[in-house]
Amino acid sequence: MESRQQWGTRAGFILAAAGSAIGLGNIWRFPAVAYENGGGAFFLPYLFALLTAGIPILILEFVLGHKYRGSAPLTFARLSKGTEWIGWWQVLISFVISTYYSVVIAWAMSYTYFAFTSKWGENTGDFLFGEYLKLAETPGTFGSLVPAVLIPLLLVWIINLAVLYKGVRKGIEAANKIFLPTLIVLFFIIVIRAVTLDGAIEGLNAFFKPNWDQIMNGKVWLAAYSQIFFSLSIAFAIMITYSSYLPKKSDITNNAFITGFANSGFELLAGIGVFSVLGFLAQQQGVEVSEVVKGGVGLAFVVFPQIINQFPAFNELFGVLFFLSLTLAGLTSLISISETYVSAIQEKFGISRTKAVLGGGGAAALIALVFASNGGLYFLDVVDYFINNFGVALVGLVEVVVIAWVLKELNALQAHANSVSDIMVGAWWKISLSVVTPIVLGYMMFDSIKTNVKENYGGYDTLFVVKYGWIVAALVIVLGFVLSVKRWKDGVLSVPTDKEVSS
Repeated sequence: MESRQQWGTRAGFILAAAGSAIGLGNIWRFPAVAYENGGGAFFLPYLFALLTAGIPILILEFVLGHKYRGSAPLTFARLSKGTEWIGWWQVLISFVISTYYSVVIAWAMSYTYFAFTSKWGENTGDFLFGEYLKLAETPGTFGSLVPAVLIPLLLVWIINLAVLYKGVRKGIEAANKIFLPTLIVLFFIIVIRAVTLDGAIEGLNAFFKPNWDQIMNGKVWLAAYSQIFFSLSIAFAIMITYSSYLPKKSDITNNAFITGFANSGFELLAGIGVFSVLGFLAQQQGVEVSEVVKGGVGLAFVVFPQIINQFPAFNELFGVLFFLSLTLAGLTSLISISETYVSAIQEKFGISRTKAVLGGGGAAALIALVFASNGGLYFLDVVDYFINNFGVALVGLVEVVVIAWVLKELNALQAHANSVSDIMVGAWWKISLSVVTPIVLGYMMFDSIKTNVKENYGGYDTLFVVKYGWIVAALVIVLGFVLSVKRWKDGVLSVPTDKEVSS
């Protein structure tokens, strides 16, 4: 077993953790979610969710990784032998996410190139689905590989695996020290340009104007918790893995607050940029802002190219900056997602990092080809929905319930956090994890199951949803148990002393 690596600097760890949290969802999910759930009034439940779920779980996962010094499976195995499968469940969720997330980054990479000439033309929807993705007519049809997606996808995986091969300090930390500051600078330029556009004020008014009637709607609070949960990279095995590389003297609580607020700050910045340009588009089309609001793939690859087409000047430059920002945001997250299974495979099977990168990353890259096919967008849509709603949310619920109620470990973990942190955690932290988070996540799961039993997600055929939705979500749980059956090599389950941890 190779000696455990460490971050070179505290800033390196924070940049990596923030880089993991700041991803595509910050740019294309948060603005639309906030707008649809009360505008400015949404920030109240959002802040409450950040302080009662986001940061408490971040602290929990930072403490777990720092105390037990292992990948998620090894951390849970050291916490209690019967819980190793939870770590594998999280790692396998990350594995699945990395297979399709990489494809979306490939799209962003392609669109960065297209932006130089506005290749998408006037009908941006037809270009995306027809000319670029060559989307199959029937969901479930693989068809053939799409060369325009395949080439950038190969580049995404070459960058990802090269960074992972270089290790924690020379690879992940070094990459985030370049990618994240560059992303923030680019996005600031985008926002400055966006807020000076005609109609930007109307867009910002639509985004920030509070609809206080919504504040008593339970769905709004649920949306706030959902956004915080999926945005912060919690229950993905990422934060446990990253914090396991921290040196002995690390301010756990402070790091969690910095990471949490950095992520939320970028989401707010993204909201300002996105709604400024949506206000511009609405004015150009002579319609209300509400008529042009979209989230997800439609916002990034259909609406934004429409907006860029109508820019008064420097539209190509704005397009390049926007899609390059998406590419960088995606890469920082993909690196962190992939590190979870590289670290887990390396430790469980006692192999070198090089073999773990080639084995785990190579397998993920091969499976990613499914999403680069003619039917790729349909597969991506269903897998993403189910792995998030019945993977990430469910394993997050299991994680907090097992630690807080089954193992009753919160006091011991609190003591560890307080022994190394400036900000002490107390009753607020324990109540959040043992009461607030389980209730909210439990209700989210109940509501999600009820909705999906009533009707198929996205109106897809039942067989398609079962095969690529329900079965994928169930398979990661089953494989988690299977992988936890294999015994660890002698001595691995003992927590290394500070002297044994590589500096």
